[in-house]
Amino acid sequence: MKILHTADWHLGKLVHQLHMTQDQSYILDEFIRIVKEEKPDAVIIAGDLYDRAVPPKEAVELLNETLMKLIYDIKVPVLAITGNHDSPDRLNFGSTMFRKQQFYLQAKLDGALEPVTLQDEHGDVHFYLIPYIEPADARAYFEDESIQTHHDAMSAIVERIENDNQADERQVLIAHAFMAGGMESESEERLTMLGGTPYIDAGLFSAFSYVALGHLHQPQRVTDDKIRYAGSLLKYSFSEANHKKGVTLVELDENGVSNIREEKLTPKHDMRIKEGYLNDLLEENDGHSEDYLHIKLLDDGQLMDPMGKLRKVYPNVLSLERVGFLGQHIQNQRSTVKERQQMSHEELFESFYKEVKGKDLDNQRKKYVSETIQNVLAEERGQ
Repeated sequence: MKILHTADWHLGKLVHQLHMTQDQSYILDEFIRIVKEEKPDAVIIAGDLYDRAVPPKEAVELLNETLMKLIYDIKVPVLAITGNHDSPDRLNFGSTMFRKQQFYLQAKLDGALEPVTLQDEHGDVHFYLIPYIEPADARAYFEDESIQTHHDAMSAIVERIENDNQADERQVLIAHAFMAGGMESESEERLTMLGGTPYIDAGLFSAFSYVALGHLHQPQRVTDDKIRYAGSLLKYSFSEANHKKGVTLVELDENGVSNIREEKLTPKHDMRIKEGYLNDLLEENDGHSEDYLHIKLLDDGQLMDPMGKLRKVYPNVLSLERVGFLGQHIQNQRSTVKERQQMSHEELFESFYKEVKGKDLDNQRKKYVSETIQNVLAEERGQ
């Protein structure tokens, strides 16, 4: 059985206030071309189909068009889950009806422990579609108050799956989660860390033939070749400038994974970082002037309208950095921002509280803050 694994489409994404819909439409046409050439037996989309809970109309239309091509034109089964950017309630609409057309979309934990079973010449392959959930969702579903972290939640899910099935069966897990040891970028929204870290130990998945992951945007393996992130189809921040985007193709034989390879995708506009002195950059012609660019200027003196001048040569400059002017101050600011990006919502509030009040947040207020944050997150995801 040949499986095509993709994830993190983020349809409706804005990058530096630029709508990415045209670029996403272009790359999805390339994606469809690969599906037609490779003729997989199943396509996996491991979460974050949309970039936000209420996507723009253009994003909804683009997803509909792409799914129609996959399901009705190519006639390939599609197995998809919701990610932390998606609204489970909105995407759950019509999911039962879609299954008759071999579009299997799992938006909630209820029903996720029943596998979707496809066959090849060697027999059954069981696919478990586990959408992104908060620890509180798993705690309520399993009626287990000991579930406090994302790892606890996934551990309970995997234990239930293993108890219900034979160990010698081929099983594929589809999940949207943060594996410990995975390499992240700036464009991924950090998962909640109430009660602990957002990380899941990849050791939970030893019994599965393949684990198809979404959330991290860089294609990568995590501790084992069979536990993989496909990565996003496009670069969504300049922290991803060196990523090689594409899809992952997985072949299963009677014993499990027999081959894994990555098929690269070439975007309409690449996303790159260019560094140099203003006059040198204005005279340079590298043949890729239409790419989305972050410019690092080395000039240390005053410059008149550098962005305006650069955009006459590079029309898609999205951001400009003066690394040669106030360089150390900018580096210190960037370091502070990165530190805060690593904090949970609760930790950020506690830091703000201490800065304003001059003392630590007490445990009772921590509890109130955590409950409020969880309620806001649930509302944002449409739950």
